[in-house]
Amino acid sequence: MAITEEKTVEEKNLSFVEQLVEQDLAEGKNAGRIQTRFPPEPNGYLHIGHAKAICMDFGVAEKYNGVCNLRFDDTNPTKENNEYVENILNDISWLGFKWGNIYYASDYFEKLWDFAVWMIKNGHAYIDEQTAEQIAEQKGTPTTPGVASPYRDRPVEESLELFNKMNTPEAVEGSMVLRAKLDMANPNMHFRDPIIYRIIHTPHHRTGTKWHAYPMYDFAHGQSDFFEGVTHSICTLEFVPHRPLYDKFIDYLKEMRGETENLHDFRPRQIEFNRLNLTYTMMSKRKLLALVEEKFVSGWDDPRMPTLSGMRRRGYSPESIRKFIDSIGYTKFDALNDMALLEAAVREDLNKRALRVSAVLNPVKLVITNYPEGQTEEMEAINNPENEADGTHTITFSRNLWIERDDFMEDAPKKFFRLKPDGEVRLKYTYIIKCNEVIKDADGNVVELRCTYDPTTRPGGGEWRSVKGTIHWVSIAHARELELRLYDRLFTQADMSDIPEDKDYKDFLNPDSLVIGKGYAEPAILDDNSGIAVQFERVGYYYKDPDSTPEHPVFNRTTVLKDSYKPE
Repeated sequence: MAITEEKTVEEKNLSFVEQLVEQDLAEGKNAGRIQTRFPPEPNGYLHIGHAKAICMDFGVAEKYNGVCNLRFDDTNPTKENNEYVENILNDISWLGFKWGNIYYASDYFEKLWDFAVWMIKNGHAYIDEQTAEQIAEQKGTPTTPGVASPYRDRPVEESLELFNKMNTPEAVEGSMVLRAKLDMANPNMHFRDPIIYRIIHTPHHRTGTKWHAYPMYDFAHGQSDFFEGVTHSICTLEFVPHRPLYDKFIDYLKEMRGETENLHDFRPRQIEFNRLNLTYTMMSKRKLLALVEEKFVSGWDDPRMPTLSGMRRRGYSPESIRKFIDSIGYTKFDALNDMALLEAAVREDLNKRALRVSAVLNPVKLVITNYPEGQTEEMEAINNPENEADGTHTITFSRNLWIERDDFMEDAPKKFFRLKPDGEVRLKYTYIIKCNEVIKDADGNVVELRCTYDPTTRPGGGEWRSVKGTIHWVSIAHARELELRLYDRLFTQADMSDIPEDKDYKDFLNPDSLVIGKGYAEPAILDDNSGIAVQFERVGYYYKDPDSTPEHPVFNRTTVLKDSYKPE
């Protein structure tokens, strides 16, 4: 009975995409095969929106014993390069997925060219020598039909000759295009004789100068899926109006191959889901590239960027990203997801795995006046209270300490349980202290706290007594100075898709998205080679930046912790 109930729950939790896949399997389509693909264009770094597609494409293949291939849709050499290819490979691996094969749309340039020739010969395509502006004007509107191009009925032989001319160095960019001859009155604007080839003379990152005419995305994408044997082409909602065109071109392909008797099987099925949008950021690769090129950020891997490389550099774990994506789910309706949900997933994951260390970010000196000068003790600190197997490490205690300035308040409210004049707190992992004297500079700023300790209150020895407050500390003589990069939201507006017409998205860049400071941490932080962020106790999670050296440690703030104290 328990097994049946468990299965029922699992079935209820299927995404609508998985339900459609299971429907196809039940109907015996594609001979029971499941093959998906993740098809990024190598024109930028992957962002967390791509991670959602990766989780779906690879996840479906994994769940149904299929294969997910990786295909680079490299049909626009003006924007693509091998740097992006290598980074995409790295990001997918970092997320924990393995592809079956690696393909490129450029692998099919010969096949796509032959298909285009077939379309011309069969009256399904023609060369148009109008300008882009003229073609756009003739498209019409969703409620009014378009106007046919004066070249629409051009003789086949003439279109074939010009098509061959398009693929020569002498062809002028923009002088002509190849258009599919479909339906200028179709309410779907994508069906109104779409452009399927254009002239580009920029060398391609793989094929060099072999080609001068390149297929458009809509002409290359579905056909590449078909050539590879993809069964389910899973994409985001903006491709819903492209689906009829996707299917039409595959119909033509099957006709060219003489497979019209089996028109509806052994072909990819396009399924669309909602894209991932996050507050205080954006997912447009074009706009993200502009931020990089104009030096608003340090690069694609800037920890403020929504790119996977940026999140990795910030200290986000791949497990937390996958957990977040799983939690928001897949629907047919676009939504704006709160960045706080992602940060919560990061905290939840790191809380279970991160090493705890003591670090002070805004220090004030604390002197224990009754502790012997020059004496030290090694105190046992827990590596992770969530996992006993992680063990402990030692932290050095001495007379002169740094504590957080916010852990002291001279005129403290009733519910402030940290240090105050004549008040007691426990120094974490060690003794109870009492504040006896506050030293200020000429401007009235607190520069030193003088305290006494109770030697009988060391944990594990003496007489245990409890106090309400516990604060962290580091020994001044033993602490390591750190450069701290405190990252915050990239933009000041939550919904970056809702920008006033008279504003530019760069007008909303947060001037405080990066604050560079310094702090002090126990030396154990430098010995951590776990590869995940560490928790600065009571402060937040921090990750060692690639810029860090043993002589100059640099740590990025991954995310903050929740503070239990709220002023009245």
